[in-house]
Amino acid sequence: MKNELLKKLEDKSAVIGIVGLGYVGLPLMIRYSEVGYKVLGFDIDQSKIDKLNKGESYIEHISSNDIGKSKERGFEATTDFSRIAEVDSIILCVPTPLNKYREPDLSYVLETTEACVPYMRKGQVISLESTTYPGTTEEELLPRVEKNGLKVGKDIFLVYSPEREDPGNQNFTTRTIPKVCGGHTENCLEAGVKLYEGVIDKVVPVSSTRAAEMTKLLENIHRAVNIGLVNELKIVADKMDIDIHEVIDAAATKPFGFVAYKPGPGIGGHCIPIDPFYLTWKAREYGVHTRFIELAGEINSGMPSYVMKKIGKGLNERQVTIKGSKILVLGIAYKKNVDDMRESPSVFLMEKLRDHGAVISYSDPHVPVFPKMREHSFDLSSVELTPENIASFDCVVLTTDHSKFDYGLILKHSKFLVDTRGKFKEKSDKIIRA
Repeated sequence: MKNELLKKLEDKSAVIGIVGLGYVGLPLMIRYSEVGYKVLGFDIDQSKIDKLNKGESYIEHISSNDIGKSKERGFEATTDFSRIAEVDSIILCVPTPLNKYREPDLSYVLETTEACVPYMRKGQVISLESTTYPGTTEEELLPRVEKNGLKVGKDIFLVYSPEREDPGNQNFTTRTIPKVCGGHTENCLEAGVKLYEGVIDKVVPVSSTRAAEMTKLLENIHRAVNIGLVNELKIVADKMDIDIHEVIDAAATKPFGFVAYKPGPGIGGHCIPIDPFYLTWKAREYGVHTRFIELAGEINSGMPSYVMKKIGKGLNERQVTIKGSKILVLGIAYKKNVDDMRESPSVFLMEKLRDHGAVISYSDPHVPVFPKMREHSFDLSSVELTPENIASFDCVVLTTDHSKFDYGLILKHSKFLVDTRGKFKEKSDKIIRA
């Protein structure tokens, strides 16, 4: 079974199945298609499937042109999971959120796996890319894959290979970002490496699926902790009347031993606000209290409240209350130059301001209409940034520093400007840094 699979992956006669056609699955699909594999994509959202089968993208930084080219090369999208039997690889790219108790929610992974299991067959390789706690692949996927009599490592091959997508990053692509891969057995690892080495420049094998799962968590915990550190230092520096952004830029001139992280109104995206708590939860099983992770999470999740207090203080100085004030939020994507709003701190800030009676509007060139979200709801569309519109607000808050914003226009016409990104270097009575 293994040798037959390896040969098909080598000569590109293998059919690649990708489950979950979102920010992770779509770039991977495009990469497999452009090197000559036939790709069959799976998703439960019929509207996404319909768009993709028309050659249209629904994600801003992924072009419809690339989707169209993939279709010409044989890409097809479907909601019919019985077609799992047609593919030689099953790459799972589905969400792994937290529940309301900040515990791992594996429902997407487990339900997707259960949907695939009846149609799995000998000679397939299954790769989980969703971020999760160490042990998930072996404890949750392995018994499900084997329950119909298939033996992992002999009949079918199971690996964990964490996604490393960075939406909007122009310096790295799916092809150039090294791919970590861990297998349940040596045969599994061999199949996993062969699955990815034809489309990724560098594949990094590790000793187990657990090591691969822990690698992904370390990457994101490293970022979460360091962002938490600079967010805390921002508060201290503000009390001392020091510009933390100036300090970070100066420290970054040191050519060794320092990595620059920028503070902001909180942290967003599907990884950094969520992934550290997967390890925190699992560590409890071993009697370990992950203090650094939890403290960083506490600091980062408290940033929207900190920004709101700065807004309130600034409005009070101008004899305006938050209740009834008109506030314009600039940028509701979680980071600059993308339309990705997952876990965006801007949205948490908007909710807090709304709860305190503010009249909220937003402007974001990448998000023309506030989308339907699982936990957030605003009936809003992006406001055009004209001198008249900007001047009509009691407060303008920069939360996401998109390159498309005209910062000179914003500064000139704002009555009161709160800068959470260190974008405005000018000394002005109308600017508060938060």
